Amino acid sequence: MTRSDRRRRGALVTLALVGGLAAGPLPGTAEAAGTAAFCSMQLGSVTAVGEHRGQGILATSPPTMLGDAVGPAEIYAGGVPRLVGPMAHAPATPTGELRGGWLILGPSMYLSGYITDSTGRATLADTVKLQEVSAGWEDITAFQTSRYYEGPKYRHLRMNQYALRDDGVVLRWTIDGNTWRDQRLYRGFTSVKTFTLISQTRSYDTFLANTFNGALYTIRIPVDPTATPVVRPLRGSSWENFDTLIAERCGEHGTILLGIDQDTHTGHLYALAHADGSATSIQSLGDLPVSLDDPAYFRWYLDTPQASKLRGE
Repeated sequence: MTRSDRRRRGALVTLALVGGLAAGPLPGTAEAAGTAAFCSMQLGSVTAVGEHRGQGILATSPPTMLGDAVGPAEIYAGGVPRLVGPMAHAPATPTGELRGGWLILGPSMYLSGYITDSTGRATLADTVKLQEVSAGWEDITAFQTSRYYEGPKYRHLRMNQYALRDDGVVLRWTIDGNTWRDQRLYRGFTSVKTFTLISQTRSYDTFLANTFNGALYTIRIPVDPTATPVVRPLRGSSWENFDTLIAERCGEHGTILLGIDQDTHTGHLYALAHADGSATSIQSLGDLPVSLDDPAYFRWYLDTPQASKLRGE
Protein backbone atom coordinates (compact mmCIF):
# COMPACT_ATOMS: atom_id res chain seq x y z
CA MET A 1 0.00 0.00 0.00
CA THR A 2 1.40 3.39 -0.99
CA ARG A 3 1.75 6.40 1.28
CA SER A 4 -1.11 8.06 -0.61
CA ASP A 5 -3.37 5.02 -0.29
CA ARG A 6 -2.82 4.86 3.48
CA ARG A 7 -3.81 8.50 3.84
CA ARG A 8 -6.96 8.19 1.77
CA ARG A 9 -8.19 4.92 3.27
CA GLY A 10 -11.13 5.07 5.63
CA ALA A 11 -14.36 7.02 5.91
CA LEU A 12 -14.58 10.69 6.79
CA VAL A 13 -17.43 11.89 8.98
CA THR A 14 -18.61 15.29 7.74
CA LEU A 15 -19.54 17.83 10.44
CA ALA A 16 -21.92 20.70 9.75
CA LEU A 17 -19.67 23.43 11.15
CA VAL A 18 -22.06 26.30 10.52
CA GLY A 19 -24.03 28.81 12.56
CA GLY A 20 -23.63 32.15 14.33
CA LEU A 21 -21.33 33.33 17.07
CA ALA A 22 -21.86 31.52 20.36
CA ALA A 23 -21.57 33.35 23.66
CA GLY A 24 -19.81 32.15 26.75
CA PRO A 25 -17.99 28.83 26.47
CA LEU A 26 -14.89 30.10 24.66
CA PRO A 27 -13.06 33.33 25.50
CA GLY A 28 -14.38 36.09 23.25
CA THR A 29 -12.64 37.41 20.16
CA ALA A 30 -12.60 41.19 19.99
CA GLU A 31 -13.45 42.95 16.72
CA ALA A 32 -10.40 43.48 14.60
CA ALA A 33 -9.78 47.16 13.94
CA GLY A 34 -6.97 48.91 12.15
CA THR A 35 -4.49 48.41 14.99
CA ALA A 36 -3.27 45.32 16.81
CA ALA A 37 -4.53 46.63 20.15
CA PHE A 38 -8.10 45.90 19.03
CA CYS A 39 -7.35 42.41 17.72
CA SER A 40 -7.42 39.09 19.51
CA MET A 41 -7.28 35.36 18.98
CA GLN A 42 -8.72 32.28 20.61
CA LEU A 43 -5.84 29.99 21.49
CA GLY A 44 -6.94 26.38 21.75
CA SER A 45 -5.10 23.48 23.32
CA VAL A 46 -5.47 19.93 24.53
CA THR A 47 -4.27 19.34 28.08
CA ALA A 48 -2.16 16.41 29.22
CA VAL A 49 -5.31 14.65 30.46
CA GLY A 50 -7.24 15.18 27.23
CA GLU A 51 -9.34 18.26 28.04
CA HIS A 52 -10.04 21.03 25.57
CA ARG A 53 -8.98 24.52 26.59
CA GLY A 54 -9.62 27.99 25.18
CA GLN A 55 -7.60 31.07 26.13
CA GLY A 56 -8.32 34.51 24.76
CA ILE A 57 -5.36 36.73 23.85
CA LEU A 58 -5.71 40.46 23.29
CA ALA A 59 -3.00 41.96 21.06
CA THR A 60 -1.83 44.68 23.42
CA SER A 61 1.83 45.28 24.26
CA PRO A 62 2.49 43.34 26.40
CA PRO A 63 -0.28 40.84 25.49
CA THR A 64 -3.36 40.58 27.71
CA MET A 65 -5.07 37.28 28.53
CA LEU A 66 -8.86 37.41 28.21
CA GLY A 67 -9.76 34.23 30.09
CA ASP A 68 -9.13 30.51 30.42
CA ALA A 69 -11.97 28.03 29.79
CA VAL A 70 -11.16 24.35 30.42
CA GLY A 71 -13.38 21.49 29.24
CA PRO A 72 -14.89 19.28 28.12
CA ALA A 73 -12.82 16.27 29.17
CA GLU A 74 -12.60 12.70 27.84
CA ILE A 75 -13.19 13.65 24.21
CA TYR A 76 -10.29 11.63 22.79
CA ALA A 77 -10.21 7.89 23.18
CA GLY A 78 -6.74 6.39 23.15
CA GLY A 79 -4.62 9.27 24.40
CA VAL A 80 -3.68 12.88 23.70
CA PRO A 81 -3.31 14.08 20.09
CA ARG A 82 0.18 14.85 18.82
CA LEU A 83 -1.02 17.55 16.42
CA VAL A 84 -4.33 19.41 16.24
CA GLY A 85 -5.44 21.49 13.28
CA PRO A 86 -7.71 24.56 13.41
CA MET A 87 -10.93 23.79 15.33
CA ALA A 88 -14.25 25.34 14.32
CA HIS A 89 -17.01 26.32 16.72
CA ALA A 90 -20.65 27.32 16.14
CA PRO A 91 -23.91 27.33 18.12
CA ALA A 92 -25.95 24.15 18.31
CA THR A 93 -29.59 23.72 19.29
CA PRO A 94 -30.78 24.51 21.85
CA THR A 95 -28.05 26.15 23.97
CA GLY A 96 -24.85 24.24 23.30
CA GLU A 97 -21.99 24.62 20.86
CA LEU A 98 -20.79 22.41 18.01
CA ARG A 99 -17.01 22.06 17.83
CA GLY A 100 -14.88 20.06 15.44
CA GLY A 101 -11.82 19.62 13.27
CA TRP A 102 -9.00 17.25 12.41
CA LEU A 103 -6.16 15.91 14.55
CA ILE A 104 -3.37 13.32 14.55
CA LEU A 105 -3.53 10.74 17.32
CA GLY A 106 -0.94 7.96 17.26
CA PRO A 107 -0.32 6.99 13.62
CA SER A 108 -3.71 8.16 12.31
CA MET A 109 -5.59 11.24 11.19
CA TYR A 110 -9.04 11.65 12.76
CA LEU A 111 -12.03 13.91 12.38
CA SER A 112 -13.16 14.96 15.85
CA GLY A 113 -16.39 16.63 16.93
CA TYR A 114 -18.86 17.08 19.76
CA ILE A 115 -21.72 19.24 21.04
CA THR A 116 -21.46 20.88 24.44
CA ASP A 117 -24.12 21.61 27.00
CA SER A 118 -24.96 25.20 27.92
CA THR A 119 -21.87 25.51 30.14
CA GLY A 120 -19.43 24.60 27.39
CA ARG A 121 -17.55 22.42 29.89
CA ALA A 122 -19.35 19.12 29.24
CA THR A 123 -20.61 17.24 26.18
CA LEU A 124 -24.14 16.16 25.41
CA ALA A 125 -24.71 12.42 25.54
CA ASP A 126 -23.78 10.49 22.40
CA THR A 127 -22.41 13.52 20.53
CA VAL A 128 -18.67 12.84 20.86
CA LYS A 129 -17.31 11.56 17.53
CA LEU A 130 -13.76 10.49 16.74
CA GLN A 131 -13.64 8.99 13.26
CA GLU A 132 -10.41 7.69 11.75
CA VAL A 133 -9.63 9.03 8.29
CA SER A 134 -6.54 6.89 7.67
CA ALA A 135 -3.30 5.63 9.17
CA GLY A 136 0.21 6.53 8.02
CA TRP A 137 0.62 10.03 9.47
CA GLU A 138 3.68 9.41 11.65
CA ASP A 139 5.91 11.50 9.38
CA ILE A 140 3.69 14.62 9.36
CA THR A 141 5.11 17.50 11.42
CA ALA A 142 2.35 20.10 10.89
CA PHE A 143 -0.97 20.43 9.07
CA GLN A 144 -3.53 23.13 8.32
CA THR A 145 -7.13 23.14 7.06
CA SER A 146 -8.52 25.83 4.75
CA ARG A 147 -12.32 26.04 4.43
CA TYR A 148 -13.20 28.76 1.91
CA TYR A 149 -16.70 30.19 1.45
CA GLU A 150 -18.20 33.26 -0.20
CA GLY A 151 -21.38 35.25 0.09
CA PRO A 152 -24.23 35.57 2.59
CA LYS A 153 -25.64 32.13 1.75
CA TYR A 154 -22.46 30.38 2.86
CA ARG A 155 -21.67 28.93 -0.55
CA HIS A 156 -18.99 26.29 -0.14
CA LEU A 157 -16.29 26.73 -2.78
CA ARG A 158 -13.53 24.47 -1.49
CA MET A 159 -11.95 22.75 1.47
CA ASN A 160 -8.28 21.79 1.41
CA GLN A 161 -6.06 19.96 3.84
CA TYR A 162 -2.32 20.74 3.83
CA ALA A 163 0.37 18.72 5.58
CA LEU A 164 4.12 19.17 6.02
CA ARG A 165 6.06 15.89 5.81
CA ASP A 166 9.38 15.41 7.57
CA ASP A 167 11.19 15.04 4.22
CA GLY A 168 10.24 18.59 3.21
CA VAL A 169 7.22 17.77 1.05
CA VAL A 170 4.00 19.77 1.44
CA LEU A 171 0.92 17.73 0.55
CA ARG A 172 -2.53 19.03 -0.35
CA TRP A 173 -5.86 17.26 -0.64
CA THR A 174 -9.29 18.51 -1.65
CA ILE A 175 -11.94 17.28 0.79
CA ASP A 176 -15.23 16.58 -0.97
CA GLY A 177 -17.87 15.14 1.36
CA ASN A 178 -16.38 11.88 2.63
CA THR A 179 -13.63 11.78 0.03
CA TRP A 180 -10.07 13.11 0.10
CA ARG A 181 -9.06 13.54 -3.54
CA ASP A 182 -6.59 15.21 -5.91
CA GLN A 183 -3.50 14.80 -3.77
CA ARG A 184 -0.75 17.23 -4.79
CA LEU A 185 2.89 17.20 -3.70
CA TYR A 186 5.07 20.32 -3.45
CA ARG A 187 8.74 19.53 -2.89
CA GLY A 188 11.67 21.59 -1.71
CA PHE A 189 10.64 22.57 1.83
CA THR A 190 13.23 20.61 3.83
CA SER A 191 14.24 23.75 5.75
CA VAL A 192 10.69 24.44 7.00
CA LYS A 193 10.07 23.71 10.68
CA THR A 194 6.35 24.52 10.87
CA PHE A 195 3.71 26.67 9.18
CA THR A 196 0.33 28.33 9.71
CA LEU A 197 -2.40 29.62 7.40
CA ILE A 198 -2.62 33.44 7.09
CA SER A 199 -4.60 34.08 3.90
CA GLN A 200 -7.50 32.48 2.02
CA THR A 201 -8.85 33.58 -1.36
CA ARG A 202 -10.74 32.03 -4.24
CA SER A 203 -7.47 31.35 -6.06
CA TYR A 204 -4.82 30.62 -3.39
CA ASP A 205 -3.93 29.92 0.24
CA THR A 206 -0.90 31.54 1.89
CA PHE A 207 1.10 30.27 4.86
CA LEU A 208 3.69 31.74 7.20
CA ALA A 209 6.56 29.31 7.72
CA ASN A 210 9.67 29.43 9.86
CA THR A 211 12.81 27.45 9.13
CA PHE A 212 15.27 25.52 11.26
CA ASN A 213 17.82 28.25 10.50
CA GLY A 214 15.53 31.01 11.78
CA ALA A 215 14.11 32.53 8.61
CA LEU A 216 10.46 33.52 8.15
CA TYR A 217 8.74 33.11 4.77
CA THR A 218 5.34 33.26 3.13
CA ILE A 219 4.34 30.30 0.96
CA ARG A 220 1.47 30.97 -1.45
CA ILE A 221 -0.06 27.79 -2.88
CA PRO A 222 -2.41 28.39 -5.84
CA VAL A 223 -5.67 26.47 -6.10
CA ASP A 224 -4.77 25.75 -9.74
CA PRO A 225 -3.10 22.31 -9.56
CA THR A 226 -0.78 23.15 -12.46
CA ALA A 227 0.69 26.23 -10.76
CA THR A 228 3.73 26.22 -8.47
CA PRO A 229 4.02 27.76 -4.98
CA VAL A 230 5.35 31.28 -4.58
CA VAL A 231 7.85 31.66 -1.72
CA ARG A 232 8.89 35.08 -0.37
CA PRO A 233 11.29 35.81 2.50
CA LEU A 234 10.11 38.12 5.29
CA ARG A 235 12.99 37.84 7.76
CA GLY A 236 16.32 36.02 7.69
CA SER A 237 16.92 35.11 11.34
CA SER A 238 15.64 34.73 14.95
CA TRP A 239 12.54 32.59 14.25
CA GLU A 240 14.07 29.14 14.76
CA ASN A 241 12.84 28.49 18.32
CA PHE A 242 9.14 28.36 17.50
CA ASP A 243 7.69 24.85 17.25
CA THR A 244 4.11 26.02 16.62
CA LEU A 245 2.77 29.09 14.79
CA ILE A 246 -0.84 30.26 15.19
CA ALA A 247 -2.29 33.18 13.22
CA GLU A 248 -5.48 35.24 13.33
CA ARG A 249 -6.75 38.08 11.15
CA CYS A 250 -6.17 41.62 12.42
CA GLY A 251 -7.85 44.50 10.63
CA GLU A 252 -8.39 44.44 6.88
CA HIS A 253 -5.15 42.76 5.80
CA GLY A 254 -3.09 42.27 8.96
CA THR A 255 -2.26 39.28 11.13
CA ILE A 256 -1.52 38.64 14.76
CA LEU A 257 0.91 35.76 15.09
CA LEU A 258 1.70 33.64 18.11
CA GLY A 259 4.96 31.70 18.14
CA ILE A 260 5.17 28.90 20.74
CA ASP A 261 8.47 27.51 22.02
CA GLN A 262 7.68 24.07 23.45
CA ASP A 263 11.07 23.76 25.16
CA THR A 264 10.56 26.84 27.33
CA HIS A 265 6.71 26.70 27.36
CA THR A 266 6.57 30.32 26.24
CA GLY A 267 4.56 32.15 23.61
CA HIS A 268 5.52 35.41 21.88
CA LEU A 269 2.96 37.57 20.09
CA TYR A 270 3.55 39.64 16.95
CA ALA A 271 1.49 42.02 14.83
CA LEU A 272 2.14 41.80 11.09
CA ALA A 273 1.03 44.23 8.42
CA HIS A 274 -0.11 42.92 5.05
CA ALA A 275 2.56 40.41 3.99
CA ASP A 276 4.81 41.94 1.32
CA GLY A 277 8.10 40.07 1.45
CA SER A 278 10.96 41.72 3.29
CA ALA A 279 9.01 45.02 3.34
CA THR A 280 6.47 43.51 5.75
CA SER A 281 6.19 45.42 9.02
CA ILE A 282 6.43 43.06 12.04
CA GLN A 283 5.86 44.44 15.53
CA SER A 284 6.88 42.43 18.58
CA LEU A 285 4.17 42.68 21.26
CA GLY A 286 5.92 40.55 23.89
CA ASP A 287 5.65 37.23 25.71
CA LEU A 288 2.34 35.88 26.95
CA PRO A 289 2.04 36.23 30.74
CA VAL A 290 1.24 32.51 31.12
CA SER A 291 3.14 29.25 30.77
CA LEU A 292 2.09 27.18 27.76
CA ASP A 293 2.46 23.68 29.18
CA ASP A 294 -0.15 21.77 27.17
CA PRO A 295 1.11 19.19 24.63
CA ALA A 296 -0.82 20.48 21.60
CA TYR A 297 -1.97 23.99 20.60
CA PHE A 298 -4.27 25.18 17.81
CA ARG A 299 -6.53 28.03 16.62
CA TRP A 300 -10.20 28.16 17.56
CA TYR A 301 -12.15 29.85 14.76
CA LEU A 302 -15.73 30.78 13.97
CA ASP A 303 -16.79 29.15 10.69
CA THR A 304 -19.85 31.08 9.47
CA PRO A 305 -20.71 33.41 6.59
CA GLN A 306 -20.28 36.38 8.93
CA ALA A 307 -16.85 35.32 10.18
CA SER A 308 -13.82 37.07 8.72
CA LYS A 309 -11.57 35.05 6.44
CA LEU A 310 -7.81 35.22 6.86
CA ARG A 311 -6.44 37.95 4.59
CA GLY A 312 -2.84 38.41 5.66
CA GLU A 313 -1.32 38.31 2.16
